[in-house]
Amino acid sequence: MPDSSLPNQIADLLQETAQAHHQAYIETDGFDPEWPLWYAKYLQEKLGRLLNHPLTQSEIVYHIIRLDKAYTSKAQRITWSDFYAKEIILEFSTSHY
Repeated sequence: MPDSSLPNQIADLLQETAQAHHQAYIETDGFDPEWPLWYAKYLQEKLGRLLNHPLTQSEIVYHIIRLDKAYTSKAQRITWSDFYAKEIILEFSTSHY
């Protein structure tokens, strides 16, 4: 049975990551053209633990870029972190890794 709190845990982790990134890049007001790389490094261990699956930073970068494009391509009715969490869970619950 899937953990019903998992979407919230992942969304919270993504929000934590965004805040940590902004703090790391405070001098540029959070601007970082390579932000997916930073996010991947920050998320790798924690997200892998939540999903119960080891992830490479490359996998995370791929998904973050894909999700960012999907989220920004049309008006979403949910927050970016909730959208990402839902999609990440769908990807990893249906993939054969």
